[in-house]
Amino acid sequence: MRNLSVLISGAGIAGPSLAYWLSRYGFAVTVIERAAAPRPGGQAVDFKGSTHRTVLERMGVWDEIQAHRTGTTDVVFVDERGARLATMSGEFTGGDVEILRGDLAAILYRHTANDCEYVFGDSITGLTETADGVLVTFEHGPARTFDLVFGADGIHSRVRRLAFGPERDFVRHLGHYYCVAGASPWSDSATPRERIVSYGHNAPGLLAISGGSKAQQLYLFAAPELDYARDDADAQRRIIEERYAGLGWEVPRMLTELTEFDDVYLDSIGQVRMDRYTAGRVALVGDAAYGNTLGGFGSGLAVVGAYVIAGELALADGDHAAAFARYDEIMRRYAKIAGNANAGKFLAPTTAFGIRMRNWFLESRLFTLMTKYGDNAATDIDLRDYPALLAAR
Repeated sequence: MRNLSVLISGAGIAGPSLAYWLSRYGFAVTVIERAAAPRPGGQAVDFKGSTHRTVLERMGVWDEIQAHRTGTTDVVFVDERGARLATMSGEFTGGDVEILRGDLAAILYRHTANDCEYVFGDSITGLTETADGVLVTFEHGPARTFDLVFGADGIHSRVRRLAFGPERDFVRHLGHYYCVAGASPWSDSATPRERIVSYGHNAPGLLAISGGSKAQQLYLFAAPELDYARDDADAQRRIIEERYAGLGWEVPRMLTELTEFDDVYLDSIGQVRMDRYTAGRVALVGDAAYGNTLGGFGSGLAVVGAYVIAGELALADGDHAAAFARYDEIMRRYAKIAGNANAGKFLAPTTAFGIRMRNWFLESRLFTLMTKYGDNAATDIDLRDYPALLAAR
């Protein structure tokens, strides 16, 4: 296999995971990221089950993830007076191990930086496939040609738009938005890794979650697709203030503190639906291919998908057509685990009756069974031992 050159767009979770495996198998890897550096902080992500752990152990990052894991966060739903209505356990939301997205990205970057070329502060503007490769143009850097291009650039993937078509053709708006503001309670490395409690209050179509004064805030609310700039924090604050005006409990205090937080992120809850994740010499990995916002499987799908597509490419000696076909087949089946989740509808029901039913469900045996189903689904893949297969050649 000749030393194929590959470009990966995105330095979050899927991108560096893919970079790790491709560089290990002898590909010349370039990762491009529009941010100026690896992004710190962010929400917590989790892994669950033997499949996720196996991939992370084969990457040599499992012990580091354990060392940087967060504690367990229970969410207690309360009424306007603060009386408990139901509890969503941290074991459900945090999987077997939970880690801040920024901490995970930093670990993956450290394991790939010496073997891959990273280009920060730039992004792809055009893709033109030729008989021998893909001509890529960039916002700032000169055009370059690569043998293969991978989009690991999130649910709003630019690579997907350029290679497959407009976002509206592949991303389904699930009727809700979410907003995260403030640093995670686990951002301070001195914080003991133990159980903490956050509190959530619902009104029809609205949910506000807070761990207390100056703590990280999470908002979920029902809404049709909104027109706003995702890089305008002030506009995002105004949307939250308008939606939550008049809501009781601790929401007035939260809205006052919201103006003091620099890190505010608002986005829609959406689901990517694609029949295939590859087109010619371009392939999608992670949320760009099978994202489902807050669906609970995104980080696991990202690392498994990266492992699979890199392994299939190596086994096929760089024959991308054969490898991409296998990747499509394997991941279409496995990615179904995130297909039916709708976090917005579950966490912020649009009726008072829906809120009562959600609270009842959280306290019932059905919730335990749903948690077990999710754990089983996370391992529902025939995971090939690519490193062993390639070493045996």
